[in-house]
Amino acid sequence: MATSIASQIRTMLELIRFSHTVFALPFALSAAMLAWRTPLPDGSTARFSWHHVIGILICMVGARSAAMAFNRLVDRRIDADNPRTETRHLPRGAVTTTGVALFTLAMSALFVGGTLLFLPNRWPLYLSLPFLLYLFGYSFAKRFTQAAHLWLGSALLLAPVGAWIALRGESLQSSPVDLLPALLLGLAVMFWVTGFDIIYACQDAAFDRRAGLASVPARWGVPAALKIAAGSHLIMLLLLAALPSVCDAAGVAVPLGTVYYVAIAMAAVLLVYEHRLVRPDDLDRVNMAFFHVNAIISLGLFFAITVDLFVHQG
Repeated sequence: MATSIASQIRTMLELIRFSHTVFALPFALSAAMLAWRTPLPDGSTARFSWHHVIGILICMVGARSAAMAFNRLVDRRIDADNPRTETRHLPRGAVTTTGVALFTLAMSALFVGGTLLFLPNRWPLYLSLPFLLYLFGYSFAKRFTQAAHLWLGSALLLAPVGAWIALRGESLQSSPVDLLPALLLGLAVMFWVTGFDIIYACQDAAFDRRAGLASVPARWGVPAALKIAAGSHLIMLLLLAALPSVCDAAGVAVPLGTVYYVAIAMAAVLLVYEHRLVRPDDLDRVNMAFFHVNAIISLGLFFAITVDLFVHQG
């Protein structure tokens, strides 16, 4: 019995590619680091709390797992028709639609429940359902708009913005500009995700065209799509470079400095490497570019922000 349950859990985690949570989670935690170092309007500092860290982890895991499971559910027939995805769990019958639907509901409940850890700040609870609906909306986007990649990017933008609101939501009522550091970080995440999602979609350009699905590679071709992805990543780097100035304006007590700028430089090198891995006539290394390189970027930037804010400068 225990073996069967463990096997089902493992299958569900494989279905939603649980390991890919590493893309957005470090940025949510980075926003939390900035929030703890930014004075509140009354001059006090947001207090570090482990139950807030646990809340961020629960909400991130719950929201992403629910959105990914919902996406697999909505796309099951498209996945079955696509040679690249026909062996995914739902098309091959490894899981049932009912099982995935129940898992989606359970993870949605986990996300909403996680927001209760931030009480008496009620903003996370109030925004939890709109957040989920926006995440679920992405699953339908490629049926009608090429901006589906941007939609996915903006969904991950909610990670740092949501973490900031969870820790400092009440301060937004007296100072809306308080959100700017998290918003800028979120915009950087949005263009980062948009870029690598376009790269990932290049694998399905021919299929998307035949199936009538909207994607940048299907509409403009793989060579142009890779250039658009590179442009998105350039915007990401520019936004990250502007973050220290915005943090200074917002009153972050400890400025981002040398370690952070070195991390941006390293992220730029990794992004160049990512784009060199993938060529219009050679998409065999897309998965390496998609997962390995981007995981290093997100974790590296989180490490740099943490070191700058809490270790390097005291």
